[in-house]
Amino acid sequence: MDTLAPDVASMKAKVDEASAFLKKLSNPDRLLVCCAVVGGERSVRELEDLLGIRQPGLSQQLAELREAGLIAGRKDGKHVFYRLADPRVRALVETMHRLFCDPDPLPPARD
Repeated sequence: MDTLAPDVASMKAKVDEASAFLKKLSNPDRLLVCCAVVGGERSVRELEDLLGIRQPGLSQQLAELREAGLIAGRKDGKHVFYRLADPRVRALVETMHRLFCDPDPLPPARD
């Protein structure tokens, strides 16, 4: 028996959670926000300037990420700062960065 074979029952038990997680990050603006805060906390103004997303759209995406528990906000006077709240987001964003953004990406899979 192959000891590396996936435990199908465990996979089935988690597939809905994994799918919902990926759906939240599948929106390009939400993914950009997560990429922008993977290195640390950023204000809404910093995110707006850095990502080029206008404030109304940015606020909508931030709200969805907050509601999903993927980011958290901290208010300091009139400013709100966001950071990652779910360590799985960091792991996924870092992996995606290696796969899609590194100058020497991994070679394509062979059949």
